[in-house]
Amino acid sequence: MINLKTDSRKVEKGDTFIAIRNVNRDGHNYIEEAIKNGATKIICEEGTYPVEIEIVKDTRAYLDEYLYTHYYSEIKEMNLIGVTGTNGKTTTCFLIYQMLKKLGKNPAYIGTIGFYYQDTKKELNNTTPDTDLLYEMLLEAKDAGCDTVVMEVSSHALDKNRIYGLSFDEVGFTNLTQDHLDYHETMDNYCEAKKKLFTLTRNNKIAVINSDDDYAKNFILPENENITLSIDNGNVIITNMDFSHTNTKIKFTYEDKEYTTFINMVGRYNIYNFLTAVFLVYKLGFSLEEILNITDTLNAPAGRMESIAYKTNNIFIDYAHTPDAVINVLKSAEEYKKGKVITIIGCGGDRDRKKRPIMGRAAEENSDYVIFTNDNPRTEDEQQIMNDIIKGINKNNHEIIFDRKEAIKKGISLLKENDILMILGKGHEDYQIIGKEKQHFSDKEIVLETISI
Repeated sequence: MINLKTDSRKVEKGDTFIAIRNVNRDGHNYIEEAIKNGATKIICEEGTYPVEIEIVKDTRAYLDEYLYTHYYSEIKEMNLIGVTGTNGKTTTCFLIYQMLKKLGKNPAYIGTIGFYYQDTKKELNNTTPDTDLLYEMLLEAKDAGCDTVVMEVSSHALDKNRIYGLSFDEVGFTNLTQDHLDYHETMDNYCEAKKKLFTLTRNNKIAVINSDDDYAKNFILPENENITLSIDNGNVIITNMDFSHTNTKIKFTYEDKEYTTFINMVGRYNIYNFLTAVFLVYKLGFSLEEILNITDTLNAPAGRMESIAYKTNNIFIDYAHTPDAVINVLKSAEEYKKGKVITIIGCGGDRDRKKRPIMGRAAEENSDYVIFTNDNPRTEDEQQIMNDIIKGINKNNHEIIFDRKEAIKKGISLLKENDILMILGKGHEDYQIIGKEKQHFSDKEIVLETISI
């Protein structure tokens, strides 16, 4: 594997340590620790040290080119599928991963919920890892015999060039809605970052695009073979959708033929995620019939409209943490509700403040009652976060409970016949970040503990 390390804690005897300057830390401050751990060579931009040194102008650029030059040839034969979008990346990629496994391929998945292949599951810190970790994982997948890697590609990764040197056989676009404007500043900048993925195609250059999204035209590039999904004007036309609290029936047409299938997921938005996955897999050489034959065995990833039955009620846990995602999941509950919809939601600290009042309003307008609570406040004052959220509300159908565990317990206590409880924002996450400390916390565990009492 790669013996060039950027993390001094992972250095072993004989390794080379390269000092990378990031926003939050400067690798030059960790050179002495790397040497203590066994580094025999240092690549840096300045300084003198008691081991072999190579001074370069830009260590980040050096690392990217080094990885591409030394390792790309080993991984380039694998099929590489990249999916981008504000919401739906994880579900789409995880569906592709499951489909390929059931169809006899040997795939790997890299994204928000981790790094998966065969029986291996590893947690990741970022949706799309830093370049050195990404190459390390691609090499690990190759060594394990994987023939295809499907990965979520975030706007940060595209803007910061974390996928340096990689080209994709297939790409997918789910949607583009407000998020990360603390970093990108404008929606145009955000769109341009996402669009970059569609310029990095190779071989058959397949692109599957949700053309019902307002930004879709930016991703339909002439150099790619584009397959568009739409309810009225696309290559794939969604002709009918029937919802229940456990599954969705879909009818769609492609090349003048109609298809019908059921998926074990709810929500209108998941139809687009599912069909994006279907057609990316289809273009790898499988028939639609054999793909649709396995759809009743597929499941959404953990924390994506994950349902827990309680008396006559349904409790859903979902990762929705953007205005559009909140609206989508709440409207999906509206499709089949018999009672009231109660929502528990918050906003992350030290992140995009502009979306907070929009999310507050989205929750209020699409719920019968809302409990606003903490969601990774980090180092920001929880009252300030809450003040930002409630700026957007117009009705008096809410309360504030900062303690997320108490908020969940209160939400469950409010449930009456056939009500739905939506617990939004954290999904699969099993932690709460308060200050700089990551504490164990799982929405699902709290729900199960509460309803078993």
